[in-house]
Amino acid sequence: MKLLWAVSALLLSCWRANASTAPTIVAEPLEVSNQSSAVLSCNLTQSSLHIKGSHWMHNGKIIEESKSTDASPYTVLQLEKITHSSSGKYDCVFLTDPVVQQTIDVKTLPHVAAYKHSEHGNEKDKGVMVCVSHGYPLPTDWAWFKEQNGTQIPIVNGTGNKYEIKSTPDKTTLTVNDLSIENDIGDYICSGTNELGTSSDKIHLRVRSRLAALWPFIGIVAEVIILVTIILIYEKRRKPDEVNDDDDSGSAPLKSNSTANHKDKNVRQRNSN
Repeated sequence: MKLLWAVSALLLSCWRANASTAPTIVAEPLEVSNQSSAVLSCNLTQSSLHIKGSHWMHNGKIIEESKSTDASPYTVLQLEKITHSSSGKYDCVFLTDPVVQQTIDVKTLPHVAAYKHSEHGNEKDKGVMVCVSHGYPLPTDWAWFKEQNGTQIPIVNGTGNKYEIKSTPDKTTLTVNDLSIENDIGDYICSGTNELGTSSDKIHLRVRSRLAALWPFIGIVAEVIILVTIILIYEKRRKPDEVNDDDDSGSAPLKSNSTANHKDKNVRQRNSN
């Protein structure tokens, strides 16, 4: 029994010794929210581990410019301009054995953008509008609106089989069924919200008549008709001129033959005399 207590005490003392020397990273700040710039720092303390270097990672990818071979337990990363593309998870990594690291969250408002700012569809068909979001964190809620007289009217998913909304954290799609020229033309707004706030973008929807596809064909037919009409008018006006020319050319030989016969008759009369 005494031996068991002795072994337990030894294990407990070893665990406390390891815990006291376990590496600890003090990160400043632990989170950056909706700021235009920031300085991230990490300090490795209470560690007897040999440091071979350090670097920073952004969303799991190493930032090449941050690589260092210094044995310093302190590292700094400066973010001069924070945008949706530079937001995300930053990790300071110390090259020890084992490797130790600490995460700092850099958060921004959602960046919402329309896939196309102008969409069109044919009457009685479907109109599809898409918005996407980038940055960290992604929207947890999406909403669609239609502008009418300067007022944003919420669009409810599945309203009378007219609207269909499908959303994921980074994308939302609005489908408008049975398009109408009178009711569906206008501006639509997609809105994405995360824990820091809301961002939105606008899409203009145009609805074309179902006969719109026939207009090019009708135009070609009209051009052919006009061209044929011009040719017929030209041919009709040219024919009288050709008939007159033929009459003139046919009368000349007759006149010439009459004169020749008259001269021949005179020669015969002279011979007989």
